Amino acid sequence: MKNSHVTIGLSNPKSPTNVGAVMRAAGCYQVDDVRYTGERYDRAAKFQTDTKKVAKKIPLTSVNCLLDDLPKDMKVVCVELAEGATSLPEFVHPEKAIYVFGPEDGSITQQVADRADHVVYVPTVGCMNLAATVNVLLYDRLAKSVDIVKGDELIRSSRDNRNHLVVKK
Repeated sequence: MKNSHVTIGLSNPKSPTNVGAVMRAAGCYQVDDVRYTGERYDRAAKFQTDTKKVAKKIPLTSVNCLLDDLPKDMKVVCVELAEGATSLPEFVHPEKAIYVFGPEDGSITQQVADRADHVVYVPTVGCMNLAATVNVLLYDRLAKSVDIVKGDELIRSSRDNRNHLVVKK
């Protein structure tokens, strides 16, 4: 998506491990920024697990409300196991979106869901953790994009420096 902008919104995340994994996903899928509410992450941030140091490139910002100060053309997409939600495989991603995810031990508030342009869910049996859900959502967005960068050059620039595997045809 050429004019895309992606923000990840985390509602009161509790686990620094999951926030670190969300930041890693944000780097892999070229998210523009990550915002979060609540105090639990701030208290646990000293245990941060952003192993790729993505927070140096992608802002990770504490906010009072995930939906404040959004551009007018940004769509709000809640990702939650909510009755009446759209299945992710059927969802068409907007160019500019904030994807809002609930806490690991709770749900997005009804007030936030009521303000959403879309509510989607990943059709799994049981629920995934926060970081896994963010990864699946961002992969789905990438897979449905017409602007996918692919090929051996991407593979070489993305893989670990100890990985030199080549598929022989």
